[in-house]
Amino acid sequence: MSSSTNSPKKNSAATSSWIGRFFLKAAIFAAGLGLCGALLGSLALALAWPNLPDLSAMIDYRPRVPLRIYTADKVLIGEFGEERRNVLRFNEIPDVMKSAILSAEDDRFYQHGGIDWMGVARAVVANLTHMSKTQGASTITMQVARNFYLSSEKTYTRKFYELLLTFKIEATLTKDQILDLYMNQIYLGHRAYGFAAASRTYFGKQLAEITPAEAAMLAGIPKAPSRFNPIANFDRAKSRQAYVLGRMRNLGYLTEPEYQQAMQQKIIIQSAPGTPAGGYAIHGDYVAELARQLLYGVYQDDIYSRGFNVYTTVQSKDQEVAYQAVRNGILDYTRRAPYPGPEDTVDLPAGIENTPVQLDAILDELQEKYPDNGDLLTAVVLSASPTKITVARTSNEIIDVTDKGALRIVARGLVKNAKDKVRIERGSVVYIHENGDHWEVINPPTVQAAFVSLRPQDGAIQSLVGGFDFEDGKFNRVTQAWRQPGSAFKPFIYASSLERGLTPATQVSDEPFTLTAAQTGSKAWAPKNYGRTYEPMLTMRQGLYKSKNMVSIRIMQAVGPKYVQDYVTRFGFDRERQPPVLPLALGAGSVTPLQLAGAYAVFANGGYRIPPYLIDHVTDSSGKVIMQAKPTIAGDAAARAIDPRTVYVMNDMLRGVATYGTGARVHRELKRDDIGGKTGTTNDSHDAWFAGFTPKLVGVVWMGYDQPRSLGSSETGGGASLPIWLDYMRYALKGQPQTPPGPIPDGLSKIDGEFYFAEFPPGQAVARVGLPSPNDIPLDGGGTDGITDLLNRLTGGSSPTRRIQPPPDVPF
Repeated sequence: MSSSTNSPKKNSAATSSWIGRFFLKAAIFAAGLGLCGALLGSLALALAWPNLPDLSAMIDYRPRVPLRIYTADKVLIGEFGEERRNVLRFNEIPDVMKSAILSAEDDRFYQHGGIDWMGVARAVVANLTHMSKTQGASTITMQVARNFYLSSEKTYTRKFYELLLTFKIEATLTKDQILDLYMNQIYLGHRAYGFAAASRTYFGKQLAEITPAEAAMLAGIPKAPSRFNPIANFDRAKSRQAYVLGRMRNLGYLTEPEYQQAMQQKIIIQSAPGTPAGGYAIHGDYVAELARQLLYGVYQDDIYSRGFNVYTTVQSKDQEVAYQAVRNGILDYTRRAPYPGPEDTVDLPAGIENTPVQLDAILDELQEKYPDNGDLLTAVVLSASPTKITVARTSNEIIDVTDKGALRIVARGLVKNAKDKVRIERGSVVYIHENGDHWEVINPPTVQAAFVSLRPQDGAIQSLVGGFDFEDGKFNRVTQAWRQPGSAFKPFIYASSLERGLTPATQVSDEPFTLTAAQTGSKAWAPKNYGRTYEPMLTMRQGLYKSKNMVSIRIMQAVGPKYVQDYVTRFGFDRERQPPVLPLALGAGSVTPLQLAGAYAVFANGGYRIPPYLIDHVTDSSGKVIMQAKPTIAGDAAARAIDPRTVYVMNDMLRGVATYGTGARVHRELKRDDIGGKTGTTNDSHDAWFAGFTPKLVGVVWMGYDQPRSLGSSETGGGASLPIWLDYMRYALKGQPQTPPGPIPDGLSKIDGEFYFAEFPPGQAVARVGLPSPNDIPLDGGGTDGITDLLNRLTGGSSPTRRIQPPPDVPF
């Protein structure tokens, strides 16, 4: 009985004992895990903390006056140095700006220790409610940590370092110092860093002068600088401004009347003195950077703090026209090339057009990944058919692409059986461009181009554009890209021949020939004319007009490769880059666009070698001139490069090229008789050139890929590069009187319609350059050493663009 009555109690006690033991073990296990976690966390902290950056650089605001770069007509095109950010002390920043920032970004900034846990919870709830990322939880301190020292990659390691750096900043600096850093250094679009610079960029006024309405608009920009700034998208900026003003009212920074007044204020976007809203008055980035590099070579890092003002030779209007000409020429080529497909494709839920918040959140993320490129604007496709593409820039900016010509550009992406890579469909991320009176879908170009113009009398550079977009990289193709000039080099071969007894009337064989591998010591060489058309004989003048390769090779063979190598150095070409081999007759050496422009200036100015220059003078912070250019002037006997008779004949022949030859479009469109020029297209159309000049202006255009590949079998210098040159010259030569040819120089006669040097009259000049035996054609004047690389290029091989490292970037 007793045993039976005590059994439930025993069972209950046993159960309680088991549960107790279980929770005890669980507690011990949890404590162990916690201890392990703490140990691992401590270890990670111990390893990571010493690697965090020193914060001294964040607060080193030693006042410095920046380096400023100007055009010849005193238009600001660049600033380099810390003061570019218009740094203000904390007490110099108006309270209305501080309250706007706190309302927009971190209203509990002065209460939390770097991470706002209440804000994190609020953001999680909001994002779950909308099923998308509509709110973030980054504090001002976290943004300072991320923007100053960390990359933008989204990894757990980077986030961990961001949190640690956030704690370090909070432990080291006061709240006012952190807010000071944020307000002075945060990027706010259109090259503006800090709110003082942004106020100048967008409103044309000092930060101390802004109103609550303007402060709220500026405070709304950090969320998405490329999309919420009032120049890129005024409607989005205005919407964001309304949100910030509402927060300022709710937090007590604005009274109701002040709020209503701010909401009703009209925002005027205007330029600061000397610059337009959003940046500089013209696109002179490549010019400014080159000027910085040149000055850096003299003063090193001192240039960023001593208040130097650099005045270049560039004319502002010429520069802007050149920029637009290069950009338009590259876009025209891109329209001709096969459409490569959208930049990306994202999942775009059905009906998202009816939920602006979600659509704008997607567009904001895409804009960060695929930012606008000048007038190429990021958009996402809402619908696509062969007759219409509808895209969204924002939830309020919906654009239809319906122009038939524009749709033909991307037609291969709109057909039913389009390949996945090129298909345009709902969710496709594309770039759009307003082309005249219609919109088009067009990818950011992968091809590049460069343009430079200069005065041949003294070498002063008038305009310089080193590529499609400076923001894609500072590599300046005008000065740093060593490329084969192709047929644009032929005039220098012809010039050398005039001083060796050939005349424009000399008959030259145009028949093809082949050299065997045994004869070359490398690969077999069978040079060809463009289009593979040949004629038995042509005059030298006809050979230049038609840009015949066979004629150029035989002229060089007749003159002698070694003589040609020596001769072309008179124009400023590097001897080592122009080896004495027959392929040089086809432009198989290497030049930069600037070097080629300087060489053509010798023809334009009467035969004088005038080195190009960019900086006219430099002043210190007080305006005192500390450097002044002293250019060589055409007419200086010491600068004489070639015989004036050679110049006269070559000018006559090159004007013929621009009137009757491969550059005849020049005369058709500009209707001028004082322009000479030459097209250039290298093997497999890797490079396309046009070099043209008047007696007062030289311009050179290059187009190609940085990693050489064919532009397309139908692309030539006349089709790809000449249009850029024409766009520029239409402006530059407008209203300029024509310069007729001068008197025929002494020692030169015109007999039966052609020119002859006195020492090479008819009967004594070389009358005919025939078809020699292959054994009589030495590639290098007697041997074959050193030609392998050139022959490789001519037979299909190529090497990437040669680059010269510029001085270090500005130390921000």
